[in-house]
Amino acid sequence: MRARRVGYGIFLSLLAASPAMGQANHELAHQVREAERAFARSMAERNLAAFEAHIADEAVFFGRSAQRGKAAVIEGWRPFFEGAEAPFSWEPETVEVLDSGTLALSSGPVRNPAGERVGTFNSIWRRGPDGRWLVVFDKGCPPCDCGRAP
Repeated sequence: MRARRVGYGIFLSLLAASPAMGQANHELAHQVREAERAFARSMAERNLAAFEAHIADEAVFFGRSAQRGKAAVIEGWRPFFEGAEAPFSWEPETVEVLDSGTLALSSGPVRNPAGERVGTFNSIWRRGPDGRWLVVFDKGCPPCDCGRAP
């Protein structure tokens, strides 16, 4: 009887230690995709506070130089929120989540106000103990002009 209780206790401990808390990878990818869409919507709606809510305290965003920490990221991005029209938009095209459920990558096109693709964004999201996904790394790059491999 004692062995069964110990075995059951170990099983429960392992289950509780799972960062994904039993959620399937596709469910976690859906969460990240929706978080990315809300993040992008903050730009479209010109809502800097909503943008800030998606950024981890220790985030690093890459631009002309690395912006380290949430405060630096907000200051670096503040000019993009000035004016009535967003200077660019983005949307997730690819989302992948580690099997551990702790980190995810989202990537997709960046478009100018005319809808032309001008770049590609790459964001790394970390899932916190409360289940919220926050951006820890963000880096954009020019669009790839290479053809698909045969």
